[in-house]
Amino acid sequence: MSTLLEDLHAQADAFIDLRRDIHRHPELGFDEHRTSALVAERLEAWGYEVERGLGGTGVVGRLVRGDGERRLGLRADMDALPIDEATGLPYASSHAGVMHACGHDGHTAILLAAAHHLAERGRFSGTLTLIFQPAEEGGGGALRMMEQGLFDKYPCDAIFAMHNMPGLEQGRLALREGPAMASSDYATVTLAGIGGHGAMPHRTADPIVAAASIVMALQTVVSRNIDPLQMAVVTVGAVHAGKANNVIPQNATLELSVRALDRDVRSRLEERIKALIAAQAESFGVKAQIDWRPGYAVLVNTPQETAFAREVALELLGPERVTLQAPALPGSEDFAFMLERVPGSYLLIGNGDGDSHGACMVHNPGYDFNDGNVAIGAAYWVLLAERFLR
Repeated sequence: MSTLLEDLHAQADAFIDLRRDIHRHPELGFDEHRTSALVAERLEAWGYEVERGLGGTGVVGRLVRGDGERRLGLRADMDALPIDEATGLPYASSHAGVMHACGHDGHTAILLAAAHHLAERGRFSGTLTLIFQPAEEGGGGALRMMEQGLFDKYPCDAIFAMHNMPGLEQGRLALREGPAMASSDYATVTLAGIGGHGAMPHRTADPIVAAASIVMALQTVVSRNIDPLQMAVVTVGAVHAGKANNVIPQNATLELSVRALDRDVRSRLEERIKALIAAQAESFGVKAQIDWRPGYAVLVNTPQETAFAREVALELLGPERVTLQAPALPGSEDFAFMLERVPGSYLLIGNGDGDSHGACMVHNPGYDFNDGNVAIGAAYWVLLAERFLR
């Protein structure tokens, strides 16, 4: 074990306690008042210049040392999810219907542990900017912070973020150059027909039949309109129509989720989905209204910064505990918006595999962050900061 890892392991207990305190008091996106106050108070006590309330409940801490001109950004997310916790842990959520089911409590604790070490013992020259972001879980907190001047006030030459990954060996670091996480777009399709008696369908324009045909036709968008070597997902997650077996309803509604790992594929999906729905609806004599809601962008890790992040991982853990080019993931992340403005890389840290406690998937009522990652994650951020800000 490296000296740095030993040092961070020696300091880890206090930050594990902090992580569990945050876990016990989860807060949803843009409501992270207690968490952001806790973060800001710690950073101020350690000598960081702190701005509170950026993007609503976001916190930024800046530490400048020496005369170095390089500027590094490190980001952690803070929000929880609207899920009832079922772990039975002594530090389980005290808020009904809200829990840290994605490990953002752990990400925050990791970055705070690194912040403390860098403030007390960090060897660097330049500007270190720590970004504690609200509302990653669908709220677009990254965009809100950027709209309120994040990178205008705190310019960065590169930016990095880390997320835990159940199913991956605990503590293993996994990196990927290029597209790493998918875009996410959403659509609500409302079909307006002519309702009537179920015994006289010829006097109606049935939106249920049209909806059924559209659901099946949408499957051909991926299979026939997208390059087979490209990733694309079109999911109809909800269909709502009718209340009685002998009544043809006036309307039907479909809810769609659309994902891609390529910006051009993302555009093609929107184009084909809209055209197909319109044509199908017309063929059944109903009218379609499509409410298309762009979500998160494709997350693309830049080559130079990812190569640097790999070097740091290898230096810290050695090749046996580092995956140099991990598979892309179909999930989405609003850190993608930050990477559209600033070069950087997003990496994963294994939360546990096999039958281990940490293998429970995120967004599950039984999930918990693996506390063994606090020291490893913090040591990685410390080493990355010191190498980038030599």
